[in-house]
Amino acid sequence: MSTAEPTAAIDERLAERFGLKALVEACLVLEEGIAGVREIDLGLMLGTGMIPGPFARADFRGLDDVLAALEHAEQEWGEHFAPPLVLRRLVAQGRLGAKSGQGFYPYPRPEAGYETALVKLDRRAEGIVVLWLDNPPANALSPQVIEALDKAWREVEGTARAVIIASPNPALFCAGADIKAFTTMDADAGRQLAERGHALLHGFGQSRTMTIAAVNGMALGGGCELAMACDVRIAGFSASFGQPEIALGIMPGFGGTQRLPRLVGSAKALEMNTTGEPIAAEEAYQFGLANRVVPDHELFDTALAWARKFARQAPIALEQIKRVSGGGDLDAGLAAEKQAFAAILQTEDAREGVGAFLGKRTPHFKGA
Repeated sequence: MSTAEPTAAIDERLAERFGLKALVEACLVLEEGIAGVREIDLGLMLGTGMIPGPFARADFRGLDDVLAALEHAEQEWGEHFAPPLVLRRLVAQGRLGAKSGQGFYPYPRPEAGYETALVKLDRRAEGIVVLWLDNPPANALSPQVIEALDKAWREVEGTARAVIIASPNPALFCAGADIKAFTTMDADAGRQLAERGHALLHGFGQSRTMTIAAVNGMALGGGCELAMACDVRIAGFSASFGQPEIALGIMPGFGGTQRLPRLVGSAKALEMNTTGEPIAAEEAYQFGLANRVVPDHELFDTALAWARKFARQAPIALEQIKRVSGGGDLDAGLAAEKQAFAAILQTEDAREGVGAFLGKRTPHFKGA
């Protein structure tokens, strides 16, 4: 027998032992509430070079397979390898990782024709649909993404009982509009983009199909506005919400000046829109921007639970409740915002803000 064979076997055994132990410790940190799934994976990737992190690694291996491996390891190496409670619970729920569409992270299961789409259409049971924003690296709302979202929405609106807007990117929901697209827009193009985005998001509020934003990580600019247009916003602990357009010398263009004050109050909305500073998930919940804040690994499951609840309600009643609940002059306010957004996009300050962002420098605004 060659010496290479036993050496390779030892290396594999060591890698398995260290990998399983890393997952056990990561789960214990998670269960103690010290950090979330995303933070733990990111910390180990940056700190130890473990790529992917233990949770993502377990998801791709299969949580049922990992559970069986830990049960064997506990017998062979002792109680320090006992399978954590959170892992047993996920397996018992059928959340087996990437192969089942959900583990520590959720995974899209797009239907035919949507495998490579910027917005993936994923039909689940009970009339529930998931629309996955999948425009890496930042899920920017480019004109193409808005078109793809509009196409997917039109296919399911009115027939789906509930739609979840989600992101397969573990680090963010949507970082906002595609800033580069602004550099090629004149007033007419800016107005058309705003009108298309407004029509799509306005349709969310008028439909009998209930919409749920499952917000993981950053929801900034257009991402925050997309979340606000949904009927319900479920936020993971890692989520943050913000309207940073002011830093570019422009303003929110997809309803941020109108929906935000209706959710958080005029004073807080003015603060967020004029400072551009984001708020964390817990503060968003305190001000009414988020309906619930849950651990990151429970975000998608919680959104599905809300969707199932809505799917059991009377569709016509839901539609009418939504249409009469908003009140106020939202349509007039949105119309004014569209005009203002298109006009401000042509100012020198807007061009300077966008150019500074793309050039990674500090903007110098002149009020022109």
